[in-house]
Amino acid sequence: MSAIDKEKIVSSVPQKGFFGHPKGLFTLFFTEFWERFSYYGMRAILLFYMYYEVSKGGLGIDERTALSIMSIYGSLVYMSGIIGGWLADRIFGTSRAVFYGGVFIMLGHIALAMPGGLAMFFVSMVLIVIGTGLLKPNVSSMVGDIYSEKDDRRDAGFSIFYMGINLGGFISPLIVGSRSVIEYSFHLGFAFAAVGMFFGLLVFLFTKKKNLGLAGTYIANPLSPDEKKKVSLVIVGAAVLLGIVLAVTIPAGLLTIQSFIAIVGILGFIIPTIYFIIMYRSPKTNEVERSRVLAYIPLFLAAVMFWSIQEQGSTILANFADKRTQLDVAGIHLSPAWFQSLNPLFIILLAPVFAWIWMKLGKRQPSIPHKFSLGLLFAGLSFLVILLPAYFGGANSLVHPIWLVLSYLVVVIGELCLSPVGLSATTKLAPAAFSAQTMSLWFLSNAAAQGLNAQIVKFYRPETEMLYFGIIGLSAILLGIILFFVTPLIQKQMKGVR
Repeated sequence: MSAIDKEKIVSSVPQKGFFGHPKGLFTLFFTEFWERFSYYGMRAILLFYMYYEVSKGGLGIDERTALSIMSIYGSLVYMSGIIGGWLADRIFGTSRAVFYGGVFIMLGHIALAMPGGLAMFFVSMVLIVIGTGLLKPNVSSMVGDIYSEKDDRRDAGFSIFYMGINLGGFISPLIVGSRSVIEYSFHLGFAFAAVGMFFGLLVFLFTKKKNLGLAGTYIANPLSPDEKKKVSLVIVGAAVLLGIVLAVTIPAGLLTIQSFIAIVGILGFIIPTIYFIIMYRSPKTNEVERSRVLAYIPLFLAAVMFWSIQEQGSTILANFADKRTQLDVAGIHLSPAWFQSLNPLFIILLAPVFAWIWMKLGKRQPSIPHKFSLGLLFAGLSFLVILLPAYFGGANSLVHPIWLVLSYLVVVIGELCLSPVGLSATTKLAPAAFSAQTMSLWFLSNAAAQGLNAQIVKFYRPETEMLYFGIIGLSAILLGIILFFVTPLIQKQMKGVR
């Protein structure tokens, strides 16, 4: 898509109307709000649903296996974004991808809401993975479409959008993860998640025409008729091959939950590597865009390290809240799922502050790599904070919830330095022919991180807390320092993007 086409799309979107930002931000803000309400509500109780005993309404899965499944599920959710981005870029555009994705997500939550044991659990996971892969990268890519490349509101717009994501993430665990819901039925909580996605679809359908103009309606790199035939054959062949592999390996005991976790973890790093090579070598990528792809690689690796820590908020720290935290405080009995609201709550409170800071600083604000290094620093510190209770009180005592609160607060400061900035940087550094797919690549950093987490969460035990949190936290801080000092080299490859 040419620069002229981009300007045509921007001019079709009303540029004032939502906190001084384009009107389309309203539609995308609330679509993502309801999608995240459904996703984070489901995720707040999913780990407990897996490892709670059947007599308590759970599936009775081994606790360590449940932690790994939780991570690998998160990895697959973000990994599927590469397919969603490709479909949007080559076949039906980002707007349709967002709608189709929302439908799949809603059906997945409906499947979870229906008592059906492990079989229904895995069906729901497949539907949600497909749906999130279609919706998540493409709704973020559409945010980039409604701003011109030189619009100084762009980073602030992504920060506001990011606040919408977390507003849904804050409310849903309080409702879906309430003690009464968990004790009555996990399936009731999953039903709330399905309703949330339904509302998101309504918002998108009824406001997109007026607010989004041409954004999301174009196909960046459409398939030719010959390519369509080849793609159809590849899809059919891949489906048949996958069916044969599953039919042989599952009965033979070769494909188990543990081996599947290992495979997905490896793919989490192989797929983005392949994608970087394809984008760099593509004849549709010009010289400036190739340089920007190279600059994107260290940012991607930094994001993997950051998300590896941040995403353990729904696995290790969720387990910590359930097993190691004093839940009766000041006469209030806390639900362990409520701690999942801390991350989005702090983002809601602090995102406007960061948006104001970036706008106030204007061209004097830190560069993108410097913001990433700050994100890694705070992520590492958040794990150093949570190791302190074991140091002071030992591995067998229940800890005060304030330690969890502090850990979530510190990592959120890092998240606001890195995540919305990463979304914005991705739209700036993406080759034109790979716009939605590059946004998918950004989410693959989360997929790689959670694939890595699926392997390392097995090493967590109350007795190894200090070692576990200490090694991971210090590694993030060290990587942040290295990134800070190599920023000039990265900035040079970004070719004018700051």
